[in-house]
Amino acid sequence: MSAGQPDPTDVASYDAMLEQVTIGGAQPLTKPIELREYDLEWPHLYEREEARVRSIIGDRVRLIEHAGSTSVPTLPAKPVIDIVLEVPDSADEPAYVPDMEEAGYVLQIREPEWFEHRVFKGPDTNVNLHVFTEGCAEVDRMLLFRDWLRKDAADRELYADAKRKLAARDWKYVQQYADAKTAVVHAIMARAQAEHDA
Repeated sequence: MSAGQPDPTDVASYDAMLEQVTIGGAQPLTKPIELREYDLEWPHLYEREEARVRSIIGDRVRLIEHAGSTSVPTLPAKPVIDIVLEVPDSADEPAYVPDMEEAGYVLQIREPEWFEHRVFKGPDTNVNLHVFTEGCAEVDRMLLFRDWLRKDAADRELYADAKRKLAARDWKYVQQYADAKTAVVHAIMARAQAEHDA
């Protein structure tokens, strides 16, 4: 979601925001946020999804990577495989969405104002397939965060602790939980960016 998200405790603002970007309407949580300890199966699930996406849209894949917490060994995560995909133009939905939908993927989120971001859910494995335009700065940020957590044990533990504390709270939407992590994510990203720029 965009950087200008509302206060995570303001449910009414989330109702309005999610109604705008979620195809079919906002989806409230039906159970608490579930965090699991790192699962060695997660990279294999990603590899299967990568192969499937490549088989569906072929050379329209400009980049595809495992992102999010399931891509960081030892990090607890929601059991949802986050995948980042770059295509030539994510706003050009006719160029890829029909092929993805025919293969069983469901377009769930459309955010034209935020990097022309799209999100698909998978046909079987629980995935969030994030689609951006080739060369998108947000993809660089996501992968820098992943790579930093893979190598920095202290920040990995800091992030894990924040995730556990926030997952224990009651939320109406999973996006509130995600946005509540903003402060710790920004602190970690500042360190990752500083080393990257050094």
